[in-house]
Amino acid sequence: MSALSGVIVADFSRVLAGPLAAMTLADLGANVIKVEPPAGDETRSWLPPVDSEGRSTYFQTPNRNKRSVSMDLKNEEDRALALELVMRADVLIENFRPGTMARFGLDWESVHAAHPALIYCSITGFGEGAGAAMPGYDPLIQALSGMMSVTGPPDGEASKVGVALVDVIAGLNAATGILAALHNRNTLREGQRVEVNLLSTALAALANQSSAFLNTGVSPGRLGNVHPSIEPFSTFATATAPIMICAGNDRQFRQLAITIGAPGLADDPRFTTNLDRVENRADLRSELESRLGLDSVEYWAEALNEAGVPAGAVNDIGGGFAMAESLGLDPVAEIEGVRTTASPIRLSASPSEKRMPPPGLDEQGDEIRAWLRAPRED
Repeated sequence: MSALSGVIVADFSRVLAGPLAAMTLADLGANVIKVEPPAGDETRSWLPPVDSEGRSTYFQTPNRNKRSVSMDLKNEEDRALALELVMRADVLIENFRPGTMARFGLDWESVHAAHPALIYCSITGFGEGAGAAMPGYDPLIQALSGMMSVTGPPDGEASKVGVALVDVIAGLNAATGILAALHNRNTLREGQRVEVNLLSTALAALANQSSAFLNTGVSPGRLGNVHPSIEPFSTFATATAPIMICAGNDRQFRQLAITIGAPGLADDPRFTTNLDRVENRADLRSELESRLGLDSVEYWAEALNEAGVPAGAVNDIGGGFAMAESLGLDPVAEIEGVRTTASPIRLSASPSEKRMPPPGLDEQGDEIRAWLRAPRED
């Protein structure tokens, strides 16, 4: 039996953060019903890229293992069906601007009064207080949170991360909160509200960079691929292409020095400890690259890994999937010709499932509406 078998999720969310939270639950066995407006989730029209059938690959990202029903919440009959769905659900997920769900009588206060056992998850950009009216787009959050200020080369422009990382992390935070609330419901016999906002998510995701600011009062700057606290922990030039080297301790650094044919570097007073290496990183880079430049990235990656030094080429995404496949990690879930990234969550007794491809708009609408119009089972 799946871990979340029997759990019904009403997914009113769209784009990425909310749908990803819902898909995480769906992969674990929940019955997720995706409620879409008549025009569909807007990512259905985010083109290109498209698959061989002309469908948006963006939409496919967070929507497998769901059934779709189209509802116009401005329509009284559809609004009644939406409320009926909520009354039958264990979890509701929404990521509208604060106040939107209240216009349809589907806000937390109204729903909780009628269905106290429901877990109600809201994902917003800036919370429901002073920032309620602010639009929560991922690149904007990356800019406002400071994430962009620590991303990119030190002498270049601040950069966003190459994927909507804040949305992704917010979705995972939401799924974590929902699972905690479901577990807690077993004791309290009552649901609760789960709230996640993108700005708080980004600040938490900054991790050691946030901690550095909070405890020193100084905002970290951009270092490119260099780590602020570890050296060597960056990309370095070889004869053919960059290599990422992560020598996280003195033993690994010594092995690095031996492998590149410069064992004396480990005893050089400029590089003896990690603090020494951080303070003299420019000199160390020069020493390392003078030797790494003698051979290819493939040669050094193999040699360093055999010596116990974490290192590897800077792959493109295709290279990343190829590596995962070569390691037997099964990174692709293919369902009815649609390829999506497999769930990274592995459970030994109740593994994640790949039951359905991302649905067409209202693909299961007739079935779902018939179920909602039928009397509830006790």
